[in-house]
Amino acid sequence: MHLFNYAFTVLDSVDSTNNYAMAKVHAGLANHGDGWFAHHQTAGKGQRGKKWHTGKGNNIALSIIITPSPLLVSEQFKLSAAIAIDCWDFFRGYAGEDTKIKWPNDIYWRDRKAGGILIENVIGKPGKEKHHNRSKWKYAIAGIGININETEFDRSISNAVSLKQITGNHFQPEELARELQQKVLKKIDALFNYPFQEILDEYNGNLYKINQPVRLKKSNIKFETIVKGVTPAGQLYTTDRIDNFFDFGEVEWVL
Repeated sequence: MHLFNYAFTVLDSVDSTNNYAMAKVHAGLANHGDGWFAHHQTAGKGQRGKKWHTGKGNNIALSIIITPSPLLVSEQFKLSAAIAIDCWDFFRGYAGEDTKIKWPNDIYWRDRKAGGILIENVIGKPGKEKHHNRSKWKYAIAGIGININETEFDRSISNAVSLKQITGNHFQPEELARELQQKVLKKIDALFNYPFQEILDEYNGNLYKINQPVRLKKSNIKFETIVKGVTPAGQLYTTDRIDNFFDFGEVEWVL
C-alpha cells in the first residue's frame, strides 16, 4: 500500500467534511484513502446526532474514505477500533501517556474529551447469487475531529480539552491532519492483513477507566459498575453484581 498516493484536499469552510465526502462517494468521485480537511466546519457532526464545534483554523476536521472489503457489515467495530487506536496514538504522541480511548471511539486526556470519531457507511444491496446474499459494505466515511488550538469551547461542552491547552504549544492543524491520514491508512492496511485480536488487545490496553469503577446511565437509571474491557463485537463489558455487556448507544457515561 503506497500511502503517499492518497489525495488530501483542503477546504476553507464546509458544513461537514463527512457530508462533503459522502457527496463525493455518491457522485462516484471518491477512492479509498481520499481525505478532506476543513479549516472550518459550520455544522460538524458527532455521535448520536450531537454537533461537533470547530473554531476556524483551530482544529482537525478530517474525513477519510475507506473501502472496507474484505470486512463484513457485521464487523464494523473492527474498523472503528482500528481508527480509534490511530487517533489515540496520534494524540498521545503530542499529549503524552494520559491519553486514552473512551468506548466506543472518543479520545480522552485524563477526564477531558480531546476528540471523537464518527463513521458513516454506504451499504449496498445483497447480491442475488447463492453465496453472495450478504449486504456489501461499499464505503465507510471516517470523520475525525480533534481539538488542536482551541482555547474557548462552547458552553454546552463542559469537559473539552485541546492539544494547546495541554502542551502550551501552537500547532498547524492542516499538517497534523496530513499526518493523521497517513497513520489511519497504515492501520487499516494492518487491519486487513493481521489478526484483529492484536488490534483489540491494543484497544483494551489503552481503554479509558479500564478496571476502574464508573457511572453509567441506561434509560433513566444511573448505576456504578467496573469497566473490564470491550468484546470483539464492540460491546462494553463491565461487572458489578453480575457481568454486563452493553451495545453502542445502550448506555451513556455519567462524568
